[in-house]
Amino acid sequence: MDTIMEAVKLVESNQTEKAIELLENYLPKADEEEKFTIAELYNQWGFLQEASEILNSLLQQYPEESDLKVMLADIYVELEDDEAAINLLNEINEDDEAYVQTLIQLADLYQAQGLFEVAEQKLLTAKQHEPNEPVVDLALAELLFSIGEYRKAITYYEKILPKTKELANISINDRLAEAHAASGEYEEALQFYQDIESEHPDTLFKYGFTAKQANRSDIAIKAWEHVIKIDPYYHTVYYQLAKVYEEDGRTQEAYDTAKKGLEIDEFNKELFYFAGVLAHQLEKEDESETLVREAIALDPDYKEAILFLIEMFKTSGDSTKIIDLITELKSTGADDSLYDWELARAYNEEELYEDALNSYNTAYNGLKEDADFLKEYGYFLTEEGRIGAAIPIFEAYLIHQPSDTDIEEFLSRLKMENESR
Repeated sequence: MDTIMEAVKLVESNQTEKAIELLENYLPKADEEEKFTIAELYNQWGFLQEASEILNSLLQQYPEESDLKVMLADIYVELEDDEAAINLLNEINEDDEAYVQTLIQLADLYQAQGLFEVAEQKLLTAKQHEPNEPVVDLALAELLFSIGEYRKAITYYEKILPKTKELANISINDRLAEAHAASGEYEEALQFYQDIESEHPDTLFKYGFTAKQANRSDIAIKAWEHVIKIDPYYHTVYYQLAKVYEEDGRTQEAYDTAKKGLEIDEFNKELFYFAGVLAHQLEKEDESETLVREAIALDPDYKEAILFLIEMFKTSGDSTKIIDLITELKSTGADDSLYDWELARAYNEEELYEDALNSYNTAYNGLKEDADFLKEYGYFLTEEGRIGAAIPIFEAYLIHQPSDTDIEEFLSRLKMENESR
């Protein structure tokens, strides 16, 4: 053991190579206990292959020794050889004191491979052997939670709670709150969150989100305001807090919160867009346009923001801005039939009828099943004197809206007019 202690001191003084060389030379003379200690040290220092070789050698001498199998299985997992670990752990007998812990390890390995039913069966077997062991209940609860079986997970978390509120660094109240929330049981989830004495921003954020789902905006606002107080750089909270302020009729506070969030997260397109919407509600039109344009600059395919900006320009009667916006978007590769439709309308407003026709024609490729578009397109063609082109468009419209007698009569007149030419 003196040689082993000397090697430990060498590692502590950053002379790892010397320590390994010393142990390699000593290994042939070491007894079984010393070999096991050297394997443990190799494992701690990250020399996994070397540790596995020693343990395999010891297993040949002591094939029933579960401690060797458990340690070697852990090393195989670190070496990303899960199959070898599984095979080794499956060798441990039912009457071995390490059997239950082995079943938990096996469940972890099967879960990692996506074999969730096999993992659950291993844990249920462990439960039969140790029906009152909280670690087994936790393993079952965590497995079921991870695969979305929240109701079943709750059953096992509830078994742990009378014994302890925290196990393996996991807050049981936190998990119960999340599981109830994920099951749509927001009031129950809130009760568990209220029992959690935590200042962790993640927990407070989830608390606020659950409160919002339970229509308790007062609790959500308080929780999210506290998140910002303890961690101003918690990006996600600003959008959610601004949203709940707006829903609560506190538009100015919503706007101020969104603007503060943009100081922290200047690449958040949703926050730019929402801040723009709030600015519009506050009649800050120039500010609104600037903010929404920033959102679109971050994502030229941000359809919701683009259509909002178009509606703003339509309301203010500024067709040229619509033309400029959509032309610029199309130059970046953004492509949507709705944009072509809006471009056609804007050209029509500006009396640029040839350009409007081209845009209507382009929009038709993607909107030939849209009754509103077909009706508008048909009228445009009629006004342009293109009766022959308008007739099949109105016919297509009537397939979608056969009860529109006004268009049916209008189409009949168009056909008569077209035949008389």
